[in-house]
Amino acid sequence: MQAVAAVFARRTDAERAASALEALGLPRDRITLLTPGTDPRRIPTDEGEAPGVGATLGAVVGGAAGASIGVPIGALMTLLVPGVGPVIATSVLGAALLGAGGAAVGATLEESLSQGLPRDELFVYEDALRRGHSVVVALVEDAEQVEAARQLFTAARAESIDAARERWWLGLRSAERERYAEGAPAFERDEAVFRRGFEAALGAASRGRSWDELAPALRARYGEDADAPAFRRGWERGTQYFRDVTRRPDLRKSA
Repeated sequence: MQAVAAVFARRTDAERAASALEALGLPRDRITLLTPGTDPRRIPTDEGEAPGVGATLGAVVGGAAGASIGVPIGALMTLLVPGVGPVIATSVLGAALLGAGGAAVGATLEESLSQGLPRDELFVYEDALRRGHSVVVALVEDAEQVEAARQLFTAARAESIDAARERWWLGLRSAERERYAEGAPAFERDEAVFRRGFEAALGAASRGRSWDELAPALRARYGEDADAPAFRRGWERGTQYFRDVTRRPDLRKSA
C-alpha cells in the first residue's frame, strides 16, 4: 500500500476531503483525519507505547464529540502528542501513524496498517497540527487510487506534504544557517546533506534512540552521506530540535 496525504488549513475542508475519499470507495479504516482537539475522557495506554505519543489515549465513541466531526465514522481517538498537544484521530490508522500501539490499536491491525504508513514524514504532520491545521492520510493500493486521491486533494485546495515539508524547512533554515559552525558559505555547500541528517533524526524510528544504535541503519539508507560530518551535524541539530519542541508546553498556532 501507498500513503497519500495532504494538509488543510481549515478543518471543515479536511472533513469533506475525508468523506469524499470514502465516497470514492476507499475503505474507512484506510482513511484518517488528524486534527487538533481535546476530550476530557482518557484512558491509559500500555507501557509499550512508542516514543512520540504521550501517556494517555482517549477513546470517544459517537456522542457529542462525534457530532462536531463531519466524517461518517463510528469512533474517534484523542491522543496526547508531545510538542503538539491533543490530536483527534478518526481511525486506528491515525493512532498507528502517531505511534500508539498495543491494546490501543491491536497487534494484528497495527501490523497490517504499518505497511505503507509514512512515518518518516511524521514531523511534517506534527508541524501542521501545531499550526492548527488538519491532515488527511489515505492508504491506497494502486496507481489509479493514488491519482484519484491526489486529484481530490488538489481540487480541495490542500497543501501537498512535499509543499508542507518545504515550508517547514524554510521556517528553520535561516536560524540553522546562522548557527552553522563553519559559517554561512559552508552551510550553503552542505545544506542538502545537513538537512538529510536533520530529518533522519525526526523519523519515528529514530526518536529516543542514539546515533550508535542507528548508525548501521542510517548507513544502509543514506549511503556515504551518513558518514559525512554535515549529516552528523544535521542529526545532532534534529535531535535537539525534537527535544526542544517536545519540552514546550504548547506550540500550537491558530489556523
